[in-house]
Amino acid sequence: MQLPAQLDQLYRQALEIWLDGGWAMIAIAAVAVVMFAVGMNIYLRLTGKGFEFVRERRWRTWIDEPGQRRGPIGRLLDFVSDAKTIEQVGLYFNELRSIEVNPFKRDLLVMRVCVAAAPLLGLLGTVTGMVATFDALNQGSGGDETQQMVADGISVALITTETGLVIALVGLFFQYQLARKHQRYQAFIAHLETVYTQTVYHRGLKAGNH
Repeated sequence: MQLPAQLDQLYRQALEIWLDGGWAMIAIAAVAVVMFAVGMNIYLRLTGKGFEFVRERRWRTWIDEPGQRRGPIGRLLDFVSDAKTIEQVGLYFNELRSIEVNPFKRDLLVMRVCVAAAPLLGLLGTVTGMVATFDALNQGSGGDETQQMVADGISVALITTETGLVIALVGLFFQYQLARKHQRYQAFIAHLETVYTQTVYHRGLKAGNH
């Protein structure tokens, strides 16, 4: 029973710090939610493509044996199976990239925008906190109330800066890992095209010999 109590205390402390950051923290939270929601969506979709789990030796056999095709890779091969010439293979795979690859590029761009926006929003909160601090010094009489207003302004300035940087750093690492995974998927599509092109070429040679 001690662990839940510690978690509850940690949650309350985090919530208190978050609320002390002022209105800029709401904007930072919105950016963080969008960034990590888009990131998880990209991760789940890329993982669902199955290109990291099916051995090459297996999907190579699917090219000549359509009845054995399974999963996302099988559907990719079904999509290009009507290509009978090398030129058609190129056209089919270009269309395949527009469907399979380009949507990830747009989502990764959204993540990059969020990563860039988080520290800027933190900086905006910093400026707001410093303005409040200087305003308190200008209007206050030097008593406890003035000191509290100054402390609140400095708190807003520091909390928003730190939070914006933390969100940006974590998001940057997450976006980098997703970009690497996306590059591996692009490389897989390119390799699949090469293998399929070779298969079509050899089919043409066999047909010409007969």
